[in-house]
Amino acid sequence: MIPSVLLPVNLRVFPLTGCILLPGNWLPLHIFEPRYRAMVRDALASDKLIGMIQPRLPASDNVAPTGESAETPELHPVGCVGRIEHSLPEADGRFHILLKGVSRFRIVEEMSERVGYRRFQVCYDAFFADFQEPSCNLDSSRILRAMEVLKQSHSLSIDPEDFKGLSGIAVLNGLSAALPFAPAEKQALLEAASPRERERLLLALMAMGFQPGTGNRCPPPSTIH
Repeated sequence: MIPSVLLPVNLRVFPLTGCILLPGNWLPLHIFEPRYRAMVRDALASDKLIGMIQPRLPASDNVAPTGESAETPELHPVGCVGRIEHSLPEADGRFHILLKGVSRFRIVEEMSERVGYRRFQVCYDAFFADFQEPSCNLDSSRILRAMEVLKQSHSLSIDPEDFKGLSGIAVLNGLSAALPFAPAEKQALLEAASPRERERLLLALMAMGFQPGTGNRCPPPSTIH
């Protein structure tokens, strides 16, 4: 895990509705927009770090809602920085990348754009515990039992068996990101003060089930640590 002192104060960000990254989790992304291709090229040429963050107002096409600039939607204050661990460029300029979550961050101030993508001054002061989160000792048995109930009551492409044998924190963070909660609910999971608080919230959300029309636009993240 990258020490906090080595994380950039000036961070390039990728706004994406319905998609969160958590410390220690893996997130596969297909990068096809020109501005985000430029972002990935710049990241690969420097620190390999990208901040994942959600727009405040969700939009089905992952751009700003009607009445707001498509280039500059207002963003939630908290996101998570990830490191590009693997990248596969395509001949037409697109990328397939695999991010690993490092630490959450809080936005301080927006900077000037660079080749169309957005950059922010950020701070990590409230999230020092994130660097130890992948080694957190957490019993995931209640989450897996709740997942079995969901499997019976909802049509899910996520199989609880895929999570058995993983560490408790991997189960917690993997399902927090992968289950089809509404964007606001995913943001609440991201911003939870601790893994225990995230577990409490996840169990509550799982007990309520999913609203019609909610969906996960974010590819289900691998939970291998």
